[in-house]
Parts: sequence; structure tokens; C-alpha cells
Amino acid sequence: MPEYYIKTKSYELFPNKQMKAVFDRNCDYRRFCWNEALALWNDEYDIRQLMLDKEIKAELRKPKSQRKFTAEQEEMLASYPAPNWKAIRNKLVAEKENWQFSYSAHLLQLAVQDLGKAWQNFFNKAQKDWGKPKFKSKRAPKQGFKSDQARIVNGKLVLEKPQGLKANWQPIKLSEKPFDYPTGTMSFYRVRDRYYVAIPYKIPKDRFEIKKKTGKATGVDINVGHFNYEDGQLLIIPKSLTKTYSKIKHYQKQLAKKRTVNGRIKGAQSKKYLKTRIKLQASYQRAQNIQTDLMHKFTTELVNNYDQIAIEDLEVKGMLMSHVASKGMHRSMFGLFRKL
Repeated sequence: MPEYYIKTKSYELFPNKQMKAVFDRNCDYRRFCWNEALALWNDEYDIRQLMLDKEIKAELRKPKSQRKFTAEQEEMLASYPAPNWKAIRNKLVAEKENWQFSYSAHLLQLAVQDLGKAWQNFFNKAQKDWGKPKFKSKRAPKQGFKSDQARIVNGKLVLEKPQGLKANWQPIKLSEKPFDYPTGTMSFYRVRDRYYVAIPYKIPKDRFEIKKKTGKATGVDINVGHFNYEDGQLLIIPKSLTKTYSKIKHYQKQLAKKRTVNGRIKGAQSKKYLKTRIKLQASYQRAQNIQTDLMHKFTTELVNNYDQIAIEDLEVKGMLMSHVASKGMHRSMFGLFRKL
């Protein structure tokens, strides 16, 4: 048994203007590497599927110990090997453009490694989000990249500096003081112009306090707007959240009016439109913060006070088909509660 626990903790980052530009460039480059690798992988996979006959494909579905190929079939398999992340990475590195050398080589490698894992999941239908890997869009609200070279120095985060870059490299302040055991690959992401990092830790077991047994058990009855349990009830949509939803509705109406002139959509966005959109994004962020804080406190209370917790099993997808209760279902955070 290992003498440590693996724990991942997320922090908000507060980079200066220069490091924001570096962060954004790394996000764009990660997306570029993923899409280039996926396009190349798709081509090789499709060619292999076209060239191999039905007999070879039938043998490939069997366990490796039971496969039997003729000499011609083995020659065909050697001519059209199955794509793997190392081969795709080597081809992308060999075809690098000059501008790509201003970025860390680890960004490309980690992107292709993650793509390899996504392709492995594609062949395992038991995976939750089973399906073929998709191209990433620059319009997605969440963008990010990974780094196995970032370090914590004096309580601040230092990104990997590309070779040959003479620009001043500044450490990035974290929202909280990090632990003393950072390890592994850090995941960076940007959501609504705010920056975050998820840092994995390898924490020794002796640093954790063992929870005392309470001998109590409870069941949680999940309803739209509130959760019932043995010691009381939790309101999922408090007054502060209701006010935030009212602001969101107000800003959405304002944006809809500013988006059109005489029934036509504007080609350019005005300054007032951009200011209103920023206010709307801030309201969405506040609503998310209220919900997350509420659910974390509730689940922590349950874990501290009860040894056994039973959760009602609901068919959420079927309930979301109703236009009457769908909005309340989304706001009740059933998925987040089960996840925590």
C-alpha cells in the first residue's frame, strides 16, 4: 500500500499583462497541436481501415494470444500500422515550422499524449463519454494547456520559459498558499478571462487526520430547489442566487437589444455591448461561485456527521425533457452533488 495520497487542488491565478499573453499563446498552441495531431491520426486510421480486409479485421478483434496471420497479412499490417501517439508526435516534430520553436516542446508532446488516451477511450465503449475524439474550437468558453515543467517557487507559480526567449519572466501569484508536495503534470485553463491551475499533490498519509466514526447514517431526498436529509433541509436556490439570476436575465435582454438595429444583427460590437457582456459574464461567474460554495459546504457537513450516506437515484436525462422543470433541474446541481 502506498504511504501517500494523491490530491489535486485548483487555484485561481493572477498573472500580469505579460504573463496573460503567454498564457493565451500557450492555450492557442495547445489547441493547434491537438487539431494537427487529430487530423493526421484520422488520415492514418481511415487509410488503415480501407486497406485492411475483413479477415484481418476479424483477427484483430480477437485477443493477441489467439491471433493468426498469414505472411501476406503480416506484410499488410506492417505496411499500414495502427497509429500511436509516439509516431504522430515524431511526424509533427519533423514537420515543425520556424515559429513553433518559440514554444515549449512539452506543450506539443502532452497534447499528443492526451490525444492518444482519447483514442484508447474510443475503443472502449464502457467509457462515460465514449466517442471519437473531436477537434477543439477557439470559440469554446474553456481553453487550456498542460505543463510538466511548471514549478512552485516561494509560493508562486513559474511557467516553463522557452529556450532563446529574452523577455522578462514573472512568477504568477496564486489565490491560496500551495501545499509543500507538488508533483506531476499541472493543468492550466482559462474561463471567461479568468485563469486557473490544477496542481496534483502527493501528500504523506501521516499529514491527514483520520475521521472519527459517528455511527450515524442518512439518506438525501433530492428535489427541485431543495434537498431533504435527516437533520433538516438545504435550499439549493437561496435569495442571493435568485438576485443573481435576475441580473443575468436583465443583462441578457440588454444584449439582445444592443445586438440588433432595425431587426438586423450588427456587424461590429459597440463599447456598451462589450461592457454589458462583461457584466453578464461576471454574473454567471458569481452564480457558479455561490452554487459551488453551497454544495461543497453541504457535502462536507454530510461527510463529517454521517458514516453512511444514501442518495436517491433519479433519471435526470428523462426529467430534463420536460420544459416545465428543466431550468429548475439545471439549477439544482444534481450532477455536482453526486460528483462531490
